[in-house]
Amino acid sequence: MQALRYWDYYDMTDTFTDLYTRSLEKQSFSHLYDVMTSRENILLAYRTIKSNKGSKTPGTDGKTITDMKKLSEEELVTEIQNKLKNYRPKKVRRKLIEKENGKLRPLGIPCMLDRIIQQSFKQVLEPIAEAQFYNHSYGFRPLRSAHHAMARIQFLINQAHFHFVVDIDVKGFFDHINHRLLIKQLWNMGIQDRKVLACITKMLKAEIDGEGIPTEGAPQGGLLSTLLSNIVLNDLDQWVKGQWETFPLTKSYSSDDSARQARKRTNLKEGYLVRYADDFKILCKDGKTAERWYHAVRLYLKDRLKLDISPEKSQIVNLRKRESEFLGFTIRANKKGKKRVAHTGVKADKKRKIKKKAKELIRSIKASPTAQNAQRFNSFVLGIHHYFKRATHVNPEFARLAYDLQAFIYNHLKPVGKHGHPANPPPTYKKLYSLGFKTFNISNVYLFPLANVKTVNAMGFSTKLTPYTKEGREKIHKRLRPDIQREVGLLMKSKIPNRSVEYMDNRISRYSMKLGKCEITGIDLVASEVHCHHYIPLYLGGTDEFHNLRILHKEVHRLIHYTDKEMINILMRRLDMTKSTVNKVNKYREKCGLELIKRS
Repeated sequence: MQALRYWDYYDMTDTFTDLYTRSLEKQSFSHLYDVMTSRENILLAYRTIKSNKGSKTPGTDGKTITDMKKLSEEELVTEIQNKLKNYRPKKVRRKLIEKENGKLRPLGIPCMLDRIIQQSFKQVLEPIAEAQFYNHSYGFRPLRSAHHAMARIQFLINQAHFHFVVDIDVKGFFDHINHRLLIKQLWNMGIQDRKVLACITKMLKAEIDGEGIPTEGAPQGGLLSTLLSNIVLNDLDQWVKGQWETFPLTKSYSSDDSARQARKRTNLKEGYLVRYADDFKILCKDGKTAERWYHAVRLYLKDRLKLDISPEKSQIVNLRKRESEFLGFTIRANKKGKKRVAHTGVKADKKRKIKKKAKELIRSIKASPTAQNAQRFNSFVLGIHHYFKRATHVNPEFARLAYDLQAFIYNHLKPVGKHGHPANPPPTYKKLYSLGFKTFNISNVYLFPLANVKTVNAMGFSTKLTPYTKEGREKIHKRLRPDIQREVGLLMKSKIPNRSVEYMDNRISRYSMKLGKCEITGIDLVASEVHCHHYIPLYLGGTDEFHNLRILHKEVHRLIHYTDKEMINILMRRLDMTKSTVNKVNKYREKCGLELIKRS
């Protein structure tokens, strides 16, 4: 939703739609450089990065988004356009982060100006690639998630009765992407602007500080890397799809089901791919077919994509007998009556990590029993509940986790908090959790109960839900709203200095009660867009009480307080204010003792 509004601000929506439509028609693109380096596209890239958490992470030159803010729009656009005329990316900063298995994942952090350039390229390349990507790849794509990938797997197990899984682990995928092959894949996708391809080659070969110039791989951490990795593996997606789903038959059939039955009479390998980034599975009906797929995919990756698999991590799993793992979940096909259904839970490694993090946060509360530390714990609980509640067995999994942590939590928090059933908890607590669980009250904040989570059905992804068509955007506006639970968790992490506990708690409660909508425009708000306004200002006697707070889009909030007429006019145009919304803004301005604004 936020991205679509930004597209409209900078008048790029029609451009992206046109690129997507032409790519669907398999047209080629030889003049993309001018679009990428246009003023509007560069400013959109800057705006997108500015709202990202990673914008405060410096590259090798030490600069962050704060340094970019000092430039005027024209200075920023001119600097990037000039830099691209003879493009030489600065050294990439190497950062190592710990993976779940204890090993280290190398990230490559480009400098801020190079990040804006990468985002400018991504914005133009993504609609072209999205038009050609496989329906059932879900990682790092607009509006898709791990939950959609899990829903697809559950469908194949429950409805199509596919109980054998080919698990393939690509050895060091990001580190071994073949540069020459990738440029060829971009060309075959229709991206045939040589200036653009030359710049991408330079991005891939940007020197890594302390390590030198890479000959292969795409550094994780670069804004373009996830899109490029999906382009590399799209070849695999399409090949697997062509081996069964779309394999051409000698005669035409009246329905998809008839065509599928005809394919079953052949010697084809029946199987369906589900992919999330470089983590993917092929689901099959029987072990013999799974064996054929395993060897075919291994050879395809080696011969066509120059990638090796990890033999110790790649395997064939009979889901009737043992578990497979995917995206932090466990998957098994268990008996239910006369059929088998997908039973999903939480990986053992994930549970160990959850316990470790929970203990860290509880120790922090014991050492400093502040409302902020209590909110940090609640944000953590909300986040893991939101992610794992799609598991069919999430309730017993988290009940066991809570039981294992029960004594630890009680012994650590008994000296600093009150234990019992919540008495008059805030609306957010009542909305998200049952009052039947005992919990601790820390500085007037009730801790969310770890055990209190129920399964939510994993919903499949609608392919018509794309931001790159008019129909898709209409569906997004109609069907999607911020997931309140997720966004509340993010709001809890906010650090707003000099604000009372009452303000912080009522702000979250107000957002939850209003279902994440701006109280003036009615648009859905994600956490990064939320401002909380005092209807009667504090300096005029207002309070932090619930009834005096209003949840607003941050730019609507600025419009209420601005006195500079030029800035007011800019915001009015950007927000496309109607007569009704201007009248609402004026009521707020009146309460602040400010001059009313007129709609031109």
